Amino acid sequence: MKITVPHMGNVYIAVKILFDGLGIDYVIPPLNNKEALYLGSKYSPDEICLPFKLMIGNYIAGIKNGADTILLVGSCGPCRFGEYPELQHKILEHLKYNVEFIVIDAVKSIGLRELFNRIRIVGSESRKTLPGKINSVIRAYNAMCILDDIESQAHFKAGYEKERGECKKILNFCKEEVLSCDNPDKALKLLKDYQDRIRNVAVDYSKKPVKVAIIGEIYSVIEPFTNLFIEDILMDMAVSTRRNLTPSWWLKDMLLKIIRLNSRELLKASDEFLPLCIGGHARECVGEAVLASREGFDGAIQIFPMGCMPEIVSKAILPTISREKKLPVLSLIVDEMTGEAGYMTRIEAFIDLLERRREHVFAWN
Repeated sequence: MKITVPHMGNVYIAVKILFDGLGIDYVIPPLNNKEALYLGSKYSPDEICLPFKLMIGNYIAGIKNGADTILLVGSCGPCRFGEYPELQHKILEHLKYNVEFIVIDAVKSIGLRELFNRIRIVGSESRKTLPGKINSVIRAYNAMCILDDIESQAHFKAGYEKERGECKKILNFCKEEVLSCDNPDKALKLLKDYQDRIRNVAVDYSKKPVKVAIIGEIYSVIEPFTNLFIEDILMDMAVSTRRNLTPSWWLKDMLLKIIRLNSRELLKASDEFLPLCIGGHARECVGEAVLASREGFDGAIQIFPMGCMPEIVSKAILPTISREKKLPVLSLIVDEMTGEAGYMTRIEAFIDLLERRREHVFAWN
């Protein structure tokens, strides 16, 4: 068995640390790129959302490098993501690719016994003892949390750093160095070292950078190729950003759903405008916008793929939040036809609007 996984942000680094620790044969496909998008768009239904197409491109790249098993998480909620594995499997069968799918679904959907059975299949080729396997999982989870923290600090401190571009440089070096390391213990140590480095970045909190919350559909906000590297763009513009949705947040949220204690703050914040679960992370998107207003952010940017049903509902609600909470919101819809020039123009115009709005408020006061 040789496993491959689809990309979603920095998940591939935690997966690599996990599989290196377990001693499992695996393939990490190339980071999302135009070739993956081309292949995915070529073989996917036209109306399907962008994450689906990129994942097909990831699978094909992994299979061409010897993978015979695909590992991905699933969802049986009211969102097309719940249908991904079945449809993707049929597409790959049509292309004459003989691969197995292992879908890690929610406990409430498949039951605890079936979940453990699927996890057991993933670890069946590992020669590690049970304590060793558990240790590998814990180490990978810690790596995911640390990397999310490094990324979060880098994006927020980018507006306050004394040396322009230092946060972005540390973040990029961190990813490159950890990815090239095949020793999981050493990789975790590297992450902790970089966490210390980003914490000690020289900042000037007397600065007043524009602060923007990145909200929307989880794949689109986490996967940089999908959102045309918007967080890098905003770092270059010395904008301070915050994104609540991260891989480690998703994992915690999924586990806490079992006892209904997931994302209480976000869900409570959304109650005024969207009190019901409609699938995807629509309630979280609405809640994040409300919290961003409460916490003094200058604006929010919503990102979601064309045709994403839950986010279309969120988009319809956000103008009301914007009006009542005095929070400017820019909605960006992405698909394989998204033009970089127009995308950049909208972002630059929005940041310019936030800067002028702030100047007007300060002058009024």
